[in-house]
Amino acid sequence: MSIVFEQATRNTFALVCLILLAGLQAENFKARAAGAPIGSTISPPTHSGARQARTTHVNKHMPSAATDARDHAAVLAAINVIAHYENGIGTSDAASQGIILGTLLQDIPLLRPGNILEAVPGMVVTQHSGDGKANQYFLRGYNLDHGTDFATRVDGVPVNMPTNAHGQGYSDLNFLIPELIQRIDYRKGTYSAENGDFSAAGSADIHYRSTLATPLAVWEWGSYGYRRILLAGSFPVTHGRRPSEATAQSPVLLAAVEGLEENGPWKRPEGMRKINGVLRLSGGGSANGWSVDALAYQAHWNATDQVPLSLIQSGQLCRYCALDPTDGGDTARDILSAQWHAHDAQSYSLATAYFEHYRLQLFSNFTFFELRPATGDQFEQAEARNVLGFTVAHGWIRSLQNRDSTTELGLQFRRDAIRVGLVDTEDRIPFETVDDNRIRETEAAVYVQNITQWSDWFRSVVGVRGDDLWMSVDSLTFAKNSGNASASRISPKLSMIFGPWHKTEFFINAGEGFHSNDARGVIYKIDPTTGTPSSRVPPLVGAFGQEIGIKTDAIEDLQSSLTLWRLDSESELVYNADSTIGSTTPNGSSRRYGAEWNNHVSLNQWLLFDADLAYTHARYTHPEENGQIGQFIPNAVPKVASIGLTVHSNPILSCDVTMRYVGRYPLSQSGDLSGSSSVVTNVRIQRILMPRVSLMLDILNVFNRKYDDIAYAQNYRISRDSPIVPDGVTVHPGEPREFRATFVIRM
Repeated sequence: MSIVFEQATRNTFALVCLILLAGLQAENFKARAAGAPIGSTISPPTHSGARQARTTHVNKHMPSAATDARDHAAVLAAINVIAHYENGIGTSDAASQGIILGTLLQDIPLLRPGNILEAVPGMVVTQHSGDGKANQYFLRGYNLDHGTDFATRVDGVPVNMPTNAHGQGYSDLNFLIPELIQRIDYRKGTYSAENGDFSAAGSADIHYRSTLATPLAVWEWGSYGYRRILLAGSFPVTHGRRPSEATAQSPVLLAAVEGLEENGPWKRPEGMRKINGVLRLSGGGSANGWSVDALAYQAHWNATDQVPLSLIQSGQLCRYCALDPTDGGDTARDILSAQWHAHDAQSYSLATAYFEHYRLQLFSNFTFFELRPATGDQFEQAEARNVLGFTVAHGWIRSLQNRDSTTELGLQFRRDAIRVGLVDTEDRIPFETVDDNRIRETEAAVYVQNITQWSDWFRSVVGVRGDDLWMSVDSLTFAKNSGNASASRISPKLSMIFGPWHKTEFFINAGEGFHSNDARGVIYKIDPTTGTPSSRVPPLVGAFGQEIGIKTDAIEDLQSSLTLWRLDSESELVYNADSTIGSTTPNGSSRRYGAEWNNHVSLNQWLLFDADLAYTHARYTHPEENGQIGQFIPNAVPKVASIGLTVHSNPILSCDVTMRYVGRYPLSQSGDLSGSSSVVTNVRIQRILMPRVSLMLDILNVFNRKYDDIAYAQNYRISRDSPIVPDGVTVHPGEPREFRATFVIRM
């Protein structure tokens, strides 16, 4: 009965959204035909101050790839950001939505490039292998694995990889250059019509700068052989003009090249080596502009994967040792993309197109000698893919009976051509092909979204999204595993915003989202690792999210937001460390709910305090789901806290302290096993030595706390002759205290 009621509720919600959207769109076109006056527009928010605002929340109803061009489409009063944070009162669609400015990323120490996402309140970013592999992400009680339910884009190009050799939605951010990031637009939940696959828990749009105020040279040295160099700058193509004077007739070229090497604390040196380059040619301005980007990235590393906790505790294995020292990998990606946007008083348009060639090769061993005692359980996951895609959108700005209203229609398309395989190996030497496939995946979506300001104190955002997915698998090892599949999904969205009253605003949000499943899991009839019939999964897995929230600036010098949310998922996609291919496995439906409380306090002009707290209750919907006792969801982190303190004692000296707390989390469905809590504190001290020269000192894990980046419950065998350990715990230790010094010259 409860299932029927929930489905009826969702259907009613979808119908209401469609009716509202149809009515609003009809009014829009009726007003257009009648020559109704155009709605008022405003200038985009400005940012002032020496360091500018570190985090601000701005209304992002439309695709963020052309945000600058369409800020004029907002219908509310302009705001000036004069502090480090701006709550976005009057401009946000949800209490959990926001913008992180690149200036914040210049103030905080980063262990890895992917750690920039920890600036998203409640997000935890860790690693369970070598630093060249995609990070582990945790948000709202999800073990997002390498990105299954969190969508990430960089300048409109999606990072998540469907049907990846290692994990569904694999999101590798190691190619990011933090100094080039202008801002990160983030959303949580399922409430934005422009977000589709992999965005059930949330999304982040990362934007690079088009110009740099001055050329930049960065040298970094650190513990454990850490070395990094970055050279970046921008200049107008037209001779004799400075970048700040560039116009549509004088494009600006930005160029950056980065090199990095490090060994880490591991017994076998990580040997991480990467080279990274970016070229961007851009022209125009916020109203009308364009850019063409080229990116190239390549990395190679040795990996110390997770190891049995019992061996570390007994002293049989050193904390930073590996059971299989030949694990590791290499990866590369080359991206060519272009963006264009145009805007006038009545409408705006944008287009983004991209082509990417991506390669990945991973050698892993999670079970050691359990499956193949004679050779060990190491395997190679490899893929090469070409990705072609585009996004186009058009928005109409109208005034309906003196009500400001904007309607946006968008089309998204992506096609992946993938060669993906699995090979059994020993010391990286292949000896048996387990699986080899040619896969084609095509995703197409259309969405429409309307924003209407009904009164001074009420605004609505109504949207609907339709997605189609086509898959084909050509199995070169098992002919029976070849085949085709397709699926479609309609996802309605609704947000209602009340206020502001006394600098306080209230939000109600609801919407449906989804993630796609690996094409092999959808189409396979035979499990290639066992030869037994395969349990097939649906192509698309839905999620339904609801949220209420509040943002307030009512107390002077305090910006605060509180969010209560719930998210139901039709199935879990959980990392399966016991699998010989180290893949992902679908599990039963789940329900999560929780609270997030974010606070930013300006104690005075030189002292800032930030506190982001998150709590999640995550359980499988039904007892004994997946044929196991209990309802706990393994690796669902229940408590996360991020505390920050920024001190500017004078214009040339500053210090930033960040502390991240992760609470204990279950490792088994019964709850009998759990991962330990952790507290990690990082410090960055910055000193301006002369007008164009500065020095930074980072102390990572300043108190040298012993903690685990990740823990898993699994079976394993530690040697050829030892017995299998059932329900053991393996961990990937967090890194000890380390120092990094950065020397920056601005020319």
